[in-house]
Amino acid sequence: MGDAHGGRRRPALPCGVRLRLCLLEFAIDATQRRDGSVNRPLFSLLLDRRTAADPRPDAATGVSSRDVTVDASRGLWVRVFSPPPVPPSPTKPCPVIVYFHGGGFTLFSAASRPFDAHCRTLCAGVGAVVVSVDYRLAPEHKFPAAYEDGESVLRYLAITGLPDDVQAVDLSNCFLAGDSAGGNIAHHVAQRWTTKNPPPPDDNPVRLAGIILLLPYFGGEERTKAERAMEGVAPVVNLRRSDRWWKAFLPEGADRNHPAAHVTGDGAGPEPELNEAFPPAMVAVGGLDSLQDWDRRYARMLRQKGKAVRVVEFPDAIHAFYFFHRRHNAHFFTTSRKTSCFCI
Repeated sequence: MGDAHGGRRRPALPCGVRLRLCLLEFAIDATQRRDGSVNRPLFSLLLDRRTAADPRPDAATGVSSRDVTVDASRGLWVRVFSPPPVPPSPTKPCPVIVYFHGGGFTLFSAASRPFDAHCRTLCAGVGAVVVSVDYRLAPEHKFPAAYEDGESVLRYLAITGLPDDVQAVDLSNCFLAGDSAGGNIAHHVAQRWTTKNPPPPDDNPVRLAGIILLLPYFGGEERTKAERAMEGVAPVVNLRRSDRWWKAFLPEGADRNHPAAHVTGDGAGPEPELNEAFPPAMVAVGGLDSLQDWDRRYARMLRQKGKAVRVVEFPDAIHAFYFFHRRHNAHFFTTSRKTSCFCI
């Protein structure tokens, strides 16, 4: 596995984690075809177990959940997680986090067990209402479908709001968050939203207070130092899988320097345009993740454009570590609450 000096070292993982990683990678490789399409019934059978929403607070965290339809015509819905009321102000509106799950734009759902558990932990950890988006998947729905779905959810919150039985939220304190491909979606939704809806107008209650990107999925035609050093040893994301995911998501004929993938503005790709209202960002980087060079470049691009950004380094984190390690989750969410860039 790559280290800070370009060497190779394998992550020290418990046997149970290695077993689950093997199952994850087997399910991905067994169900993803060379053209980018996915055998979804087989993937569900092998790996993707779903969890139903539960309006009753769970015993461990007190978090409750329910599903809300945003646009039935395209099957767009969200799973809303509500934290337990906090005394002495149980009626005070909560901040809201709109969350986009990972999966290479092609896999998983807001109802997938790992993401249901992940959002439940996030909800309890920061005391915010979490709106997890079940966006349309590629290759059936290529670029820009996932970004459009994210915008639609924000418009739905602005116009319709959440049901009355969901804890009250403060839409002027709205965060976008996501892991892996979901981190990519969060960035682009923030970019599109702040370009089309810069403050004012006063009649739009949704204000983006920040974005939280957990090992976000960016790329380009270049093979970075980390991608080369970790090929064959980094779990989950390798060049073959990554190329297929980009092929599934990007428009026909596009290469990885397309603006959806290449957002770092460092030569090969187009220079990103960010509105003045683009929010502060926190970027989590995994030291055992082949995407780490792209993620650090992304943070550097934001700084060069005068945006507030904080990079949180997890030296021992593999891609999708939040599937397996509760200790990493707890540390990440504690950090996100304390960061100077955010007021959750």
